[in-house]
Amino acid sequence: MSVNKILVAGAGQMGAGIAQVAAVAGLDVVMIDVADEFIARGMAGIQKGLGRLVDKGRMEADARDAALARITTSTDMAAGADADLFIEAAPESMDIKQGLFERADATLRPDAIIASNTSSLSVGKLAAFVTGPARFVGIHFFNPVPMMALVEVVVGKETSDTTVAAARAFAEAVGKTPITVTDSPGFVVNRILFPMINEAANAYHEKVATAEDIDTGMKLGANWPMGPLALADLVGLDTTSAILETLERELGDAKYKPSPALTELRDAGKLGRKTGSGFYDYGK
Repeated sequence: MSVNKILVAGAGQMGAGIAQVAAVAGLDVVMIDVADEFIARGMAGIQKGLGRLVDKGRMEADARDAALARITTSTDMAAGADADLFIEAAPESMDIKQGLFERADATLRPDAIIASNTSSLSVGKLAAFVTGPARFVGIHFFNPVPMMALVEVVVGKETSDTTVAAARAFAEAVGKTPITVTDSPGFVVNRILFPMINEAANAYHEKVATAEDIDTGMKLGANWPMGPLALADLVGLDTTSAILETLERELGDAKYKPSPALTELRDAGKLGRKTGSGFYDYGK
């Protein structure tokens, strides 16, 4: 099955990023969210991102305008009822995702692919919310979507080979490199990455070094392009904590328990870049 039109549920950082790369690749996009203000914020981010590409000479103004014209928005899922692919990009809450998948299952064509951008939840459990779980797959983009080249195509026990092939082809069509992984907590990248971020947060909590020195150490000593604490701020400390909690719960191992440094900042509402402060202060 070829994908020519997608329906993205969620106009936040991830959903808007997916909408952007799909529109740039020539696909028609419907982006939905629960409120017009969230949609407006998402579209503003897309316009800003494409504008930067034009300013840097990496995109022509006509191509930017054409990409923006391919994106329509709505608070009603029915606006994308004819989509070939539905991608959920909502917060990491099983309850929220369940409602979205049940609505998508009732709204889209029976042959449409239904996918989740989840970074840690079980694709098999999410597939239980739709009829025909053979058409359900994980399509996990990384943040920021326009810049990150990788997509994890996550295969549930009932995901069909046809669905996997279509998901991989979609990822390649929007300029990404897909890897195929089985449905397991954290998949590949997050299962390896987030315990490393967590250990950096533990070192910070224990005052082994400052956030700046921890990040400098990993950038210069391990060749990371960005330090682990700065990366946690970019991902969001709420999302970082949620992924670690999922790993701890699903794998039954206390070594994944979120660092006190993470939970204290999260509980104080300091979630990283999106709130202006986390391990670092972004107010300036």
